[in-house]
Amino acid sequence: MSDTGTGSSRGVENLFSHGRLTTVPRKAARREQLLVHLAGALFEPGRDYTEPEVNAALLTVHDDCSALRRHLVEARLLSRTRDGRRYHLAP
Repeated sequence: MSDTGTGSSRGVENLFSHGRLTTVPRKAARREQLLVHLAGALFEPGRDYTEPEVNAALLTVHDDCSALRRHLVEARLLSRTRDGRRYHLAP
C-alpha cells in the first residue's frame, strides 16, 4: 500500500510502519482521514465484498479488522446489506 500521491492519503503516512497501521486515532477528524484512505486503498468501487473478504483486506493493515470494519460502516464509507453479508464502497 502506498501512502503517497493521493489526496486521501496525505497526513496518514505517520500512522503506518512497514505498511501496518500502528494506531487508530481517537480524534474523530483524524480517524475519518484514515478511514477515507483505507476505503480508497483497500476496496474497489462497484464491487461487492463478503464479510470475510472485508476482514481479509483490513487484516493486511491491522489486526483488529472488526473495529476498522465497524468504523468504516459508521463513517458511511462502506455500506452493508441488512443481513450483513455483503459490503461495498458507499457512493
